[in-house]
Amino acid sequence: MKASIISIILFFPIFICAQKTQIDIDTVVPLSEPDDQRYEWTPEYGYRHLVANPILPDSADVLLHRKKHFWRAATETAGFNIGLWAFDRYVLDGHYAYISWNSIKENFKHGFEWDDDHLHTNMFDHPYNGSIFFNAGRSNGFNFWQSELFAIGGSAMWEMFMECEYPSTNDIIATPVGGAAIGEVLYRTSDLILDDRSSGGERFGREAAAFVVNPMRGLTRIITGDAWKHRSTSGRRFGIPPISVELSLGGRMLTLWDNDEGTRAGVAAEINIEYGDKFARKTLVPYDFFSFLMEIQGMKTQPLLSRVEIVGRLLSKEIVDNKNIKASVGMYQHFDFFDSDTIKRHEPNRDLLFPCVVPYKLGAPASVGAGVMAQYAPSCDFVFDGYAHANGLILAGILTDFYRDYHRNYNWGSGFSIKAGINASLFKNRLIVSLANQYYKVYTWKGYDQNYDWSTTPEGKPVNIQGDKSTSTFNHLDATLKLRLWKRLYLSAGADFYWRTTSYEDLEIRAGGGWTVYPRVHSKQIGAHVMLTYIL
Repeated sequence: MKASIISIILFFPIFICAQKTQIDIDTVVPLSEPDDQRYEWTPEYGYRHLVANPILPDSADVLLHRKKHFWRAATETAGFNIGLWAFDRYVLDGHYAYISWNSIKENFKHGFEWDDDHLHTNMFDHPYNGSIFFNAGRSNGFNFWQSELFAIGGSAMWEMFMECEYPSTNDIIATPVGGAAIGEVLYRTSDLILDDRSSGGERFGREAAAFVVNPMRGLTRIITGDAWKHRSTSGRRFGIPPISVELSLGGRMLTLWDNDEGTRAGVAAEINIEYGDKFARKTLVPYDFFSFLMEIQGMKTQPLLSRVEIVGRLLSKEIVDNKNIKASVGMYQHFDFFDSDTIKRHEPNRDLLFPCVVPYKLGAPASVGAGVMAQYAPSCDFVFDGYAHANGLILAGILTDFYRDYHRNYNWGSGFSIKAGINASLFKNRLIVSLANQYYKVYTWKGYDQNYDWSTTPEGKPVNIQGDKSTSTFNHLDATLKLRLWKRLYLSAGADFYWRTTSYEDLEIRAGGGWTVYPRVHSKQIGAHVMLTYIL
């Protein structure tokens, strides 16, 4: 449900901004103040189509949003937790919501452990909740880093006080860190929607859309009366930065590469947003540039939300700036989520701990590293745009072939990732070619005893392990070709290749009448899509 809401709400600013005069090329450069996002721009050629003319934030709006309200932010954070607990307890009747003073004391006495929730729950839902905490601070005048403290505090409150299950190690990491990535994207998106100069039906529509995008900011505006207060300025904290949006709708297919055990096909939609100027001279403002990619699909047995990727710049410095070449280096936060579900179930087999075929699963809600962005534009007919990132994975989860308990069919771990890609805009955007590769390596060090008696573990009872002790690699190669049909309408076709290799330690499995020690499992899948893409 939360994923569906987010997929819908991100369309609102597109239509709002589309009312502005469109331009194809602008380079926007922030000034030096780290807490005051301002823009200068000079027209240049490039591949980006901007939704609207960039507009500087008004100084009055900048000052308005810098007024901090700690107690209101803290009350909103605690209030959200209490409200969510009440819903779980009295509406859902969740067993975990029957808290007491004894359960709270037990949580503090026992401490943190790894939980066994679904990958979607741990890798997306919990970071989304973290974005609510984060935006309690962000909507009350606090900057990115200060708002992260509210995300940490809100997550700690929930883990220690609001559940009778032991506090979760993975949640206390994924919720605030992933919450900051999602939260800042939603905060800046809601900022584009709002306009305090509007009135009547337009004002109601903007406030409603902003509330859906960013519930905590919408609630704060209602509490303070800003939701209906009329001003001579827009009230936008960031003005209107350069923003590019692509919307795609069509079909997608997913199949197992090395056998014919199963294939799934259905409708799919994608939204791709690029916000800000990636080649700013120097910036210390987190997320003044970010990219956002989300895929949703309608396939039998497959999840609605199949992919979410966020890359948010934390700081950067331009290193090359001449007529044809631009390049910058910086630090970036990453949020990655890939999800699929069962394609085929095996016949009952007591030798298989995991009796079904799942193409892939990977979540990395807490990832940060260094990156370089570059552009080569020899003429307005040909523009080449590339990037490379190296990241540390603080927390990641990846599909396993054996471990299975409650909702868990993945291993927790940490490691690193390497990402690189190139976009080529040819013949004045008549043809666009994109190629991207993502490589992840995840180490799981706290495994289970292979002699563990699974029958003694009640359903839903965590066993406080990361999964199989193992080392996994996951590689995703994405190739896409866009051909312009009419104005900004493109025919898009592409393919995705997925490779996973997992080496298991301290594990013996029975296969083919014998035993395999330290098995090494290879998994390959391929996806294909054909879509109509509209570039706003």
